[in-house]
Amino acid sequence: MNQINRVAIVGGTHGNEFTGAYLIQKFAQFPNLITRPSFETVTLLANPNAFAAGRRYLEKDLNRCFLKQDLQDPTLSSYEELQAKSIQDILVSNRDKQVDFILDLHSSTSNMGLTIILDNRHPLNLKLAAHLSRINPLVRIYRCSFKSIEENPFVNSLCELGFAIEVGPIAQGVLKATLFQQTEELVHAILDYLEQFNQGEILSTNETLILYDHLSVVDYPKKQDGTIFGMIHPELQDKDYQALNPGYPMFLTFDDQTILYQGKSPVWPIFINEAAYYEKGIAMCFTQKQQINI
Repeated sequence: MNQINRVAIVGGTHGNEFTGAYLIQKFAQFPNLITRPSFETVTLLANPNAFAAGRRYLEKDLNRCFLKQDLQDPTLSSYEELQAKSIQDILVSNRDKQVDFILDLHSSTSNMGLTIILDNRHPLNLKLAAHLSRINPLVRIYRCSFKSIEENPFVNSLCELGFAIEVGPIAQGVLKATLFQQTEELVHAILDYLEQFNQGEILSTNETLILYDHLSVVDYPKKQDGTIFGMIHPELQDKDYQALNPGYPMFLTFDDQTILYQGKSPVWPIFINEAAYYEKGIAMCFTQKQQINI
């Protein structure tokens, strides 16, 4: 990729994540904020009906509807499945209007701070992530790389370039000015970087990047019938991106018993106690912290 011609900023993929949805509305009202000389920037409110209802989704999680096989399956016809196909048509099907970079804006009830979520290992994505973490030490990089694009169900699977921004903690259906402003600043920094890339102003230098590679997901303690009998331990709550060492508390049962982390080496949990993940059976995601050269 020598030139980026069209960038899409997507918000409201989850209808109750207001930060991204309202940023999309702001950018639509003030397009000069996202205008750059060398490329076109378009905005998309991904799930307008869920946003209007103040719900994450109406029938199915939209950000799990972009598997290539599902997009090509004419029998899938829920609201979100049809919406995913429509988004594909808008962003990539028309060669003249095809986007080169997708930025998907999300928020979390977990203490995720300012997180960049990479779903592939494209060099430009890595260098841009390194740039963002360099100019803002609050930025962290979470990599949940898929083996192939066919396994990626996220809206970002539509385009090799781009990633999601996840900010938190913030309650569902709520705006928080500080996170709103920090997210907007990240968007501007990304657009500025892409403009510099187009102008040939990005130096090809070796850089290091600290990132958190996805290892596994952990469910809540549950009975055989699937009911939860424990919760995140107070000593772990809000400790996203902090090392969880063997023998440290993970869960507290309703009869006040502590469940310890039984692993043999440290992990770095993220998405701890994310409200939207209860239905997915995810209490947290384990990651491995590492430094790579790019």
